[in-house]
Amino acid sequence: MTAQATAPAPLQLVLGEEELLIERAVRETLAAARATDATAELTRVRVSDLTAPELAELVSPSLFSEGRVIVLESAQDISQELSDAVAAYLKDPADGVVLVVVHTGGGRSKAGKSLPAVLKKAGAEVTECPKLTKPAEREQFVRHEVRRVGGKIDPAGVAALLDAVGSDLRELSSAATQLVADTGGTVDADAVRRYHRGRADVTGFAVAEKAVSGDRAAALESLRWAMQLGVPHVLVADALADAVRTIARVAGAGRGNPNQMAGELGMPPWKIRKAQGQSRGWNPDGLATAMRVVARLNAEVKGVAADPGYALERAVLEVAAAKGDR
Repeated sequence: MTAQATAPAPLQLVLGEEELLIERAVRETLAAARATDATAELTRVRVSDLTAPELAELVSPSLFSEGRVIVLESAQDISQELSDAVAAYLKDPADGVVLVVVHTGGGRSKAGKSLPAVLKKAGAEVTECPKLTKPAEREQFVRHEVRRVGGKIDPAGVAALLDAVGSDLRELSSAATQLVADTGGTVDADAVRRYHRGRADVTGFAVAEKAVSGDRAAALESLRWAMQLGVPHVLVADALADAVRTIARVAGAGRGNPNQMAGELGMPPWKIRKAQGQSRGWNPDGLATAMRVVARLNAEVKGVAADPGYALERAVLEVAAAKGDR
């Protein structure tokens, strides 16, 4: 244990629906736990897949006192029995266990709706992860992402990046990080334009584009470049999942004017137009296969797979092959 390391609060409430911010909050908690105990293990489980006895086993004192980070996902769906078990645990929490509860803030049942208040009353450290839906919120997010990695960006650069990338926070975060690295810290509109001409081939979204086009060799080449440049596994996996899901949604909606479909699908017209082109050659069986692949990959890159790099390669090949399924 280092003198500077500070253990995370034993009870964490991650509140909201913005997936990037949620995943970042979980990663930061795990990093803090491992800074004080390098052996700390991560366990993630949806509350709908968990029983009260299983929860008790997860949070019970460890024989060898290993640190643990237990993440309860989709806690808005919690049952009354499991909610009662969580409340009972909070009265006598185990040493070395960090309990992270991920909750949208809503919930259909009384237990789900009341859980955040129970956790706050118990002293939970709260991380707010609201959906960023307003242009001003996304602009602030871009500025924060650039500052977070030690850079600065002018208003024209912010506008250019949002115009080039769109509203997807993961893509904005990845682009902001790469731009700061490329420019030495100062980002403007010209830098954004140069980045999107010369650097797109190393992003997770480029890997995804090649995979959904069925080009296995090019997708693997882009993936290996991305891994060499340190693009996080989870960002590539999310880009692949986003590409597959977008194609499935747009294909399911049928042909139409992207501008008119934007409101119905909740996507910008440029993204719909792009997906309409990508959907050619896909059929329902292939899309169903690809959806299963990206769902599996989501778990694999978040701790299930022993080698997330191999898991990514396998998924990229399977998605590319799925386009040719008949």
